[in-house]
Parts: sequence; C-alpha cells; structure tokens
Amino acid sequence: MNQARIEVALDPELSVGAFNAVNVCLRIQSTEKVTLVSDVASRSIAASLAHEIEEVGAPYHVWELEELAPRPLKSAPREILDDLETSQVSIFAICVQPHELASRRQITEVATRRRIRHAHMVNISKQIMMEGMRADFRQVDEIGTRILEIVNAGSLIKASTRAGTNLVAQFDPAHRWLKTSGIISPETWGNLPGGEVFTAPECVDGTFVVDGVVGDYLCAKYGDLRDAPLTIQIRGNRLVEVQSNNRELEEEFWRYTHTDENSDRVGEFAIGTNVGVRHVIGNILQDEKIPGVHIAFGDPLGAYTGATWNSTTHIDVVGTRFDVWVDDRQLMREGGFLL
Repeated sequence: MNQARIEVALDPELSVGAFNAVNVCLRIQSTEKVTLVSDVASRSIAASLAHEIEEVGAPYHVWELEELAPRPLKSAPREILDDLETSQVSIFAICVQPHELASRRQITEVATRRRIRHAHMVNISKQIMMEGMRADFRQVDEIGTRILEIVNAGSLIKASTRAGTNLVAQFDPAHRWLKTSGIISPETWGNLPGGEVFTAPECVDGTFVVDGVVGDYLCAKYGDLRDAPLTIQIRGNRLVEVQSNNRELEEEFWRYTHTDENSDRVGEFAIGTNVGVRHVIGNILQDEKIPGVHIAFGDPLGAYTGATWNSTTHIDVVGTRFDVWVDDRQLMREGGFLL
C-alpha cells in the first residue's frame, strides 16, 4: 500500500499532533526510510502522519493491517517485518484487538534489534492527537530527566491516593530506570504520546485502587473506572486479590493476570510525566502518561530494564491524584510535581 491509497481527506485538527510526532518526537530526516503501519480504524491519523513525512521529504511505505492478514493478528505480517529491516524510523498507529500482544512484540523486537526510532501509537485516537500529542515534549523530557535523577538515587517509593491506594515499592539496583518522554532515540522505542519514567521493581506491596483505566484490550471495553474502581491487593510483588462492583471486569482482569506463571507479577513501576495530560479519557495510551503512578502486571520488558524473567502478557493499571515519596523526599502531591 502506498500513500496515494490512503483514501481519506486530511483532518486539519490532527495536523499539530502529526507534526509533533514526525518533527519533534522522531526528528525524521529526508535521508531516512520510514515504515508506517496502520489499520482501517486509524486511517485518518495515518494520512496525517504520511502527509508530515512527505513534507520532510523522506521515503516511506504505508501498510494497513487488514490488507495483509485477518484480525486479530496471530503474528505480525511478514511484509511489515521485512520492510522494517531496511528502515531507520517506524510508526505503529493502530487500534488493538484482543490477543494481539504477541504480534506487536514482533514489531518492537525488530525495532530493538535494528535500533530503529520506533513510535508505538497503539490505540491512538483523534482525541489523543488533539491532547497528549500536542504536549511540549521538550518540557516533558526535561521533567523526565529530573525524575530519573531522583529515582536513581533512591531505593524506596511510597505512593498513596485519597481513593485508597497505599503502595510501597523497592527496587533492584541491577534493574534500569528508563525515560520515555516522547523524544525517541535508537536506544529505546517509545509510546506516543510519551511521558513516563519506569523500571521493573524488585518488590511491590500494598493496595492499588484503579480509578483510572486498565490496559490492553480491556481498556476499550471498560473505559474510565472512576465510577466503578478496581481495587488490587499485592503481596510480595504478586497479585493476590481483586475487587470491583463490576464483576465482569473483576473476573476478566483476574483471568488475564493468570494467563501464565508470571502474569500476576508486577513487571513495571512507572511515574507519568506528561504535564500536558490532565484528566482520564479512558484510553491507556494517554492515561498512563498522566502525572502519577501506574504499574503493570506481566512482562517486565527485560531487554530494557534488565529483569531476567518474562511473561506472555502485560497489562497496565492507572490511578489518579497521587502523593509520591522517594525515600524521604516528597515528589508529588495530589498529582502535581514538587520539583
């Protein structure tokens, strides 16, 4: 599929976010080849991104998933994987379907191996293009750098909310903290919009009240959990109990986090740093970047964090309005940074 076959008019409301993605976050040069992957649901966003790539003058190839394989994908289409092998930059802008995590991992594995500047825009929407993607990513990067300095010097983080979250997290010095601010480098692919500092924790204990969102395909199904939070109990870095007035969510989340032997293990502890994002919209791609804390059960992204275990699943959970302490220093009050 080439650019001429994106049969949709350019939406001017997407232009600022698309410009940021191409020129600020990825810094695409005219001499670089770009792989752009999209789907039917994200076609208008792909058209805006393609337009900005053309403005730069870079050669690119657009792939629409439904033209290559039935959804949900069992594996990444070979055409895309082959195209990535000769690209310096890639953008993956799609709406997820259930059980496609393995195919997405195939994409990011190639990006990691080939040191491609890769933008992961999973569940991208017009609202996100008009909110999170309009952030000042240079400011977000500066905040992330300051947070990185603080957490690297600490060993213990406490996080609490008025909703009832009360967590204590300890960290292994052998595990790396990483910054994904939206300024994407060959060292680490990143989500767009960006804005988090994360690692694989050594141990997390306590209560996490998910009054924001849960991740993966459950996010689109359940949306904003403000009116029916999911309360999670964690002991020894393992999920031991979930409770919600929404029994379907409770049961589906429990099943997801018991897919394999490490699906119930906390694989990520993260601090959102995108100060351009101020409220939950019911989309994990943006909501996990809200200033605050989110954690994920399942795979710890060991290729980046240095964790030595793995899982076939990874699901984030997001709360709101956090107080956060790193050792004896208060980092955040009611969701606002104290830097």
